[in-house]
Amino acid sequence: MATTAFDPQSVLKLDGYLEPFIPAIAHRHERFQKWKDTIDQYEGGYEKFTRGFDKMGFNVKESGELVYREWAPNATEAHLIGDFNQWNRMSHPLKKNVFGVWEITLPPKAPGVCAIPHDSKVKLSMITPSGARIERIPAWIQRVTQDLTFSPAYEGRFWNPSASERYQFKNSRPPQPRAIRIYEAHVGISTSEHRVGTYKEFTKDTLPRIHSLGYNTIQLMAIMEHPYYASFGYQVTSFFAASSRYGTPEELRELVDTAHGMGITVLLDVVHSHACKNVLDGLNAFDGSDHQYFHEGSKGRHELWDSRLFNYGSHEVLRFLLSNLRFYMEEYKFDGFRFDGVTSMMYVHHGIGTGFSGGYPEYFGPGADEEAIVYLMLANDAMHALYPSVITIAEDVSGMPLLCIPYLKHKTDDEWDMDNIVHTLTDRRYGEKSVAYAESHDQALVGDKTLAFWLMDKEMYTHMSDLTPMTPIIARGLSLHKMIRLLVHSLGGEGYLNFEGNEFGHPEWLDFPREGNNNSFQHARRQWNIVDDPVLRYRYLNDFDAAMNNLEEEYKWLSAPQAYVSLKHGGDKMIAYERSGLLFVFNFHPTKSFTDYRVGIDEAGEYRIILTSDEKKFGGFENISCGGKFTTTPTEWNGRKNWLQIYIPSRTCLVLGK
Repeated sequence: MATTAFDPQSVLKLDGYLEPFIPAIAHRHERFQKWKDTIDQYEGGYEKFTRGFDKMGFNVKESGELVYREWAPNATEAHLIGDFNQWNRMSHPLKKNVFGVWEITLPPKAPGVCAIPHDSKVKLSMITPSGARIERIPAWIQRVTQDLTFSPAYEGRFWNPSASERYQFKNSRPPQPRAIRIYEAHVGISTSEHRVGTYKEFTKDTLPRIHSLGYNTIQLMAIMEHPYYASFGYQVTSFFAASSRYGTPEELRELVDTAHGMGITVLLDVVHSHACKNVLDGLNAFDGSDHQYFHEGSKGRHELWDSRLFNYGSHEVLRFLLSNLRFYMEEYKFDGFRFDGVTSMMYVHHGIGTGFSGGYPEYFGPGADEEAIVYLMLANDAMHALYPSVITIAEDVSGMPLLCIPYLKHKTDDEWDMDNIVHTLTDRRYGEKSVAYAESHDQALVGDKTLAFWLMDKEMYTHMSDLTPMTPIIARGLSLHKMIRLLVHSLGGEGYLNFEGNEFGHPEWLDFPREGNNNSFQHARRQWNIVDDPVLRYRYLNDFDAAMNNLEEEYKWLSAPQAYVSLKHGGDKMIAYERSGLLFVFNFHPTKSFTDYRVGIDEAGEYRIILTSDEKKFGGFENISCGGKFTTTPTEWNGRKNWLQIYIPSRTCLVLGK
């Protein structure tokens, strides 16, 4: 394939301020193109290179013949062991080629019958140059299981179900959404019970909730196998193995397929930024060396995460990681990826002790890790070349050009700065799509309280029932929860994300079972019972969330150009803006309601209220309701051609449309 020339104008059209950095950008593109040309020339292009799982690991032919291959260049001997040969360390030797890949072929036991039984235990036993024997779980293994009563270490299993046991997909992938409304979910916490939830339960119980709320995309966390449940899935040991603590690979396939049948896109939260440092059941020191999959020494270690860092300049590491992406697209029919920890990947300092001011030299100077950046370029390019409708999202807090939004919990709302709020939500580069959120899993990872609990705290235990008085704290909390989420949804980006349970104001915080909490599941679950109870006020927040998503589906503001903000009034605590033909008005003032408040709007005509947080069905006071009509006056106001006057109660938001 001919090399694609870098066109500086394509970059400058997006952002003219990048002109001084064109040489650095061109250099990255050159390194990317060099890798792409190498893959084309020696590996048959992306199509073959990203299907490493067809060659590496275990592959069974129709005849029943089994071929197993493993890259372990440092090993001097290798034997396949397991239940199938009574763990005999000498009976099944592998042969090594010049590239450090070991291979063995096992003939079938009978025509069509594999020599290794389905779901039986397997390992690779190797000898290092020092003469030491080491035993590892195969790197490309597709299922590992853990018996905590015996050991926290995983055991590799040969997953080869019969045709009748293998899940058959029934639904095709849904079309790529016009704009993504993401429901971020963790299968294990998706039960009200004090235990780990399952794929089956998520399919049966949680998917219908997500669908009814109007979310069109699910982002599944903690799917790639990780030994420590409390790591939230961010310490991966077996990259090709879907976590067995929730069920079998076939049950995950059923989950994704069922979501597709509902028209829901499914993204995988993929962790390629680092790997668990475990040796016995991970990639660390897999062949006895320090530098096989990772950089050696301190460069290959993340000091805060206590994990290993990939060598993205290695040919075989690229094969492993790019094939990992392709595997989840092919085998489980995921529709795309959210790449975790991208900031850590893209900088040699990994973002540790570094603040990002937004100055472009920070992105193109010596602090940038070009190998990792080029890997991300290759991953993005490969997936879009192979699957044009794939969705790729990068979790980056640095603001790297050409490649989300926390909130105001530590101040009372009478201290909130309207200018700062609007700036935070709109400060993004033109043409670069952003996913906005009021709260995600991140605040849960550090043990933070949910937004609802920040707003209402202990009164959630005593005054969330309609049978109790609506206290000032609960009234404030319900109002601000709705306002914050609509503001972020409609102003913050081109996509919206909600973390599971927060749509209905889930109380307290998230805390996985661990030694420090006596292995309790109290805070590692979702209390669906409180939103399902018709007497409790959680349902108001849940219903507003659904109304918000349904209105976006109708008026399509997430796929519309960025909003025009005509009003940010610090004294009145008012914000007003237009997007997708709608007028959004927010009154954050804790005590002041405004009668005949004048708001600018560009397009003349008659407008009506189509959504307000003050409706009774959303836990409001019904001082205003949907259907009220307003006619514009053709006089300029706040830089807009027309104005209209509205009544807007304190701590209320409303949306007007034609």
